[in-house]
Amino acid sequence: MNKGGSKFFVFANFENKSQAVFTYFYLKKTMRNKKYILIVGMLFLLFGGYFIADKMLFSGVKPRAVDGNGFQANFFAKESIKNSPTVILIGGGQWGDYWGQQFAQKGLVGLSLPYIGKEGLPELPEGIELTYFENVLNWLKAQTEVNPNKIVVMGASRNAELALVLASVLPKHIRGVVAYAPSAVSWSNTVLPYNSNEIKASWKYKGIDIPYLPMDKIKGNMTNKIEMEGYWLDGLAKKDLLQKAMIKVENINGPILLFSGTDDKVWPSSVMSDLIEKRLTEHDFEHAFQNIKYDNAGHLISNNPEHKERLRTGRVNIDGKEYTYEFGGTEDGDFIAKQEAKIMLMEFIDKL
Repeated sequence: MNKGGSKFFVFANFENKSQAVFTYFYLKKTMRNKKYILIVGMLFLLFGGYFIADKMLFSGVKPRAVDGNGFQANFFAKESIKNSPTVILIGGGQWGDYWGQQFAQKGLVGLSLPYIGKEGLPELPEGIELTYFENVLNWLKAQTEVNPNKIVVMGASRNAELALVLASVLPKHIRGVVAYAPSAVSWSNTVLPYNSNEIKASWKYKGIDIPYLPMDKIKGNMTNKIEMEGYWLDGLAKKDLLQKAMIKVENINGPILLFSGTDDKVWPSSVMSDLIEKRLTEHDFEHAFQNIKYDNAGHLISNNPEHKERLRTGRVNIDGKEYTYEFGGTEDGDFIAKQEAKIMLMEFIDKL
């Protein structure tokens, strides 16, 4: 009824039917053209907005996906860059992509490198073969953008542990380490948040286990919260096993930069940073090292320093039950630590 009534209204305003019919179809065609114009305009705005956002996000530095060389990674470098210092971001993901982009904008090279949790890669850090990373290093050295004598590794938390292990095992390839919330020892695969049932080495090189501190799987409780810090301190108290599991940081062939928060509730990263410093001093380490600690800061000080950490707790599954745990620090404390650490990080890389 409504559709028919609309046609009658149009016809009723003209002197003859033919004129009305002509006008009706003219208006219909015009409206159809306007519809197409509107669609085209919307598509233009959509794609135009995409390219503008893309340019703002990447600042002209997009990652080049690397696959088929025995590893998966995102390679960040400006087209004009040659023979530049290079940072391998251990663990990759959103974190590695952010820092890879930051380094590329500074005229450096960043490689965001996952090693677990993706298709074709191990699910958990159990018996991770360091030759995987050796292959990456050999590939990197062949790239014209990369200075083969200025390759450093960077990681946070257990990836900081791995970064220190890599640099100690492969000193001919790696010339420096940046470790956020690091570990002084190699831990077994059973530690949080992985909770494997059978104790194994997390890392190995050419089939031989990297010495590690064996840890029982953490036990749940009657509450919905897990206190993480005590679990690790109990491990560090195993003096008979501790020395064997200590990372041989004295073998690292370049400067070391450590960042930690004194209120880290995930694990005692400041305590372990002090253990690293103590070992370096005892072995008369010949390169520069810095042990930077931030009060009121927790575990997440390696994340994007332009944003405050609103999320203050994480979740972990233990034997089918979900528990929460604290990251530590305060929102402002983490924010200040991240900003100051980024400045020191860039200065560290500039001095390579």
